[in-house]
Amino acid sequence: MHKILIFKNEKLLRQALTHRSYVNEHPGEGEHNERLEFLGDAILNFLSGKYLYEKHAEKGEDELTRRRSALVDEKQLAKFAIEVGLDFRMRLGQGAIRDGGYQNPNLLSSTFEAVIGAYYLDNKSDDNKSDIEEVRKIVEPLFNSVPENIVVSRSNVDSKNRFQEWVQRNITPTPPKYVTEQSGPSHAPQFIAKVWVDEKIYGEGQGRNKKEAEKDAAEDALAKLKKKGLL
Repeated sequence: MHKILIFKNEKLLRQALTHRSYVNEHPGEGEHNERLEFLGDAILNFLSGKYLYEKHAEKGEDELTRRRSALVDEKQLAKFAIEVGLDFRMRLGQGAIRDGGYQNPNLLSSTFEAVIGAYYLDNKSDDNKSDIEEVRKIVEPLFNSVPENIVVSRSNVDSKNRFQEWVQRNITPTPPKYVTEQSGPSHAPQFIAKVWVDEKIYGEGQGRNKKEAEKDAAEDALAKLKKKGLL
């Protein structure tokens, strides 16, 4: 068993593995993992940024941002989830299972983020303060396992970063703002995203999760800029 699955508080791990679709079918199960997913996403962004900052002293902000996006994108986090054994441990509703939930990159990556958030909370010191160092010990070996050529390849095609770079070169130093709405059943949600720059919509997109919808919106914005001869 991977160390990430060893918890002092088993209830916390169970929550991290519990998808909304499972709670919908088993109301007595308590809270699903979305709040933990939010926390884990923030922790992974910080730790991946720190990891890349220390590993690539010669790289600038734009390159580091692209590499960070590649290191914690849905596809890569889903691979991490399978590597540590989260796939068939996820607690999913029957509808999600029938739709191939155990192999769904969205569910896998979201569960991985939730478990990271839970692991952080589970590692509290005697003064009740959580220590991110314990999480770092878990995730850095995973980051190290990703071949450099894969990180570079993915970072070169990240549409959100390409659009942000264009915006910051040509309009404003403030990054684009993404507004995303969710619809559809919990086991097969649909996300619609709009990307704003200076109170103007530049692109719209949709996808099976928030990240995919935002990427699609950025690609739409880039396509419109190219059509206007601005890119």
